[in-house]
Amino acid sequence: MMPPVVRTVLVVACACALLATAAQTQVPPRATWVEPYRETAARLMQTATGDQFAWRRLAELTDTFGHRLSGSENLERAIAWAAEAMRRDGFENVRTEPVMVPRWVRGRESADIVFPPQHAIAMLGLGGSIATPPGGIEAEVVVVGAFEELRTRGADIRGRIVLFNAPFTTYSDTVAYRTGGARAASQLGAVATLIRAVGPTGLRTPHTGSVQYGQGIPPIPAASISAEDADRIARLTARGARVRVRLTMEARTEPDAESANVVGELRGRERPEEIVLLGGHFDSWDVGTGASDDAVGCIITWEAARLMMKLGIRPRRTVRIVLFTNEENGLRGATAYAAKHAAHAANHVFALEADSGVFDPASLGFSGSAAARNIVRDIGSLLAPLGLSEIVAGGGGADIGPIAQAGNAPMMAYLGNPGRYFTIHHTHADTVERIAPEEVSKAAAAIAVMAYVIAEMPERLPR
Repeated sequence: MMPPVVRTVLVVACACALLATAAQTQVPPRATWVEPYRETAARLMQTATGDQFAWRRLAELTDTFGHRLSGSENLERAIAWAAEAMRRDGFENVRTEPVMVPRWVRGRESADIVFPPQHAIAMLGLGGSIATPPGGIEAEVVVVGAFEELRTRGADIRGRIVLFNAPFTTYSDTVAYRTGGARAASQLGAVATLIRAVGPTGLRTPHTGSVQYGQGIPPIPAASISAEDADRIARLTARGARVRVRLTMEARTEPDAESANVVGELRGRERPEEIVLLGGHFDSWDVGTGASDDAVGCIITWEAARLMMKLGIRPRRTVRIVLFTNEENGLRGATAYAAKHAAHAANHVFALEADSGVFDPASLGFSGSAAARNIVRDIGSLLAPLGLSEIVAGGGGADIGPIAQAGNAPMMAYLGNPGRYFTIHHTHADTVERIAPEEVSKAAAAIAVMAYVIAEMPERLPR
């Protein structure tokens, strides 16, 4: 039997240990100032997740209009549809704000290994690329894994096709080969470039995107190929094979075309001049249907404001939805919006962009002052039922950036799972079938709550 003194010591020690563990796992107390918003936040979340309206609208958009490259008829028809749908929803001040956008046309294209053996390559020309001569370009391939290797092999490059076979790490790091590969290879005399798909290995899916040529450097044709084809060529050359590829592209750039940003508002009841800006980009590349990039971003931000109207919620400030044109190959919509609204940039109190998909596990990212971050963190506590209460770093977006920077406005981003997003990004696989209805509803619910509280608070978010 244990002596009483020893037993007492052990009991006290166990109690202390339990108290210490409880202290470590204790849930932080609720921020009391957000309590008045909790009931309305719950209504918004319940309504958003109670049906599949947002997913059905996403399917309608992508099924009806397909991919929406800047300057295309598909995009312009989709813009007209969106403006009319916003009016039917009951949005106020619905309008299209004109923007001139670049027009690049893909044309027919193909790539083949002609030796050894004959083999069709899964490819997509890069946006903005020039064409090959009518009969195509046939040349031996030089495989490099990085810009540094390209430079060390400069003597081998002239007259060859350069394949950048850089494995995907993160988008921001790996995309440099797509934007700058042709420029670097052309400086050394290459006749064309092939870029390993910028994304995780999918199902032999190449990823398109923009190529950027430098001033005074001769442009050369540039295309993306699937990771599987890139690896096959790399293995062949590593064994000493002299791989020859024929690349044929009809790409061309036409004069700028008319387009527009779509704008709709839920006007504020007390401070309509102060703007809570939500949006995504309405254009897409000319493959797949641009469902994840970025039709769904447009739909969930649009849906966030529609939910407020459906429930009769009119916050103090104006909630403005902007469907931006030409994010993919020019950012003309973003710059045009910032220019048009420059005089009122300081009245943009908050800006949220959804351009990273909605795939779970998702999060909300924020960029702003420490004081604003504390407030947004408290609002995030209302999102616990959605599993999105933690606010991470990294708010912003290419379209909201210019106006937010001009007005020094805090920014937020809805951030889908990058592993799932970049697997289909800029590919034929970017269709609505990849997106679950519950992921769309969850995203719309989170954005609705965040936008509602920020638009309703007595004081605007601190700069």
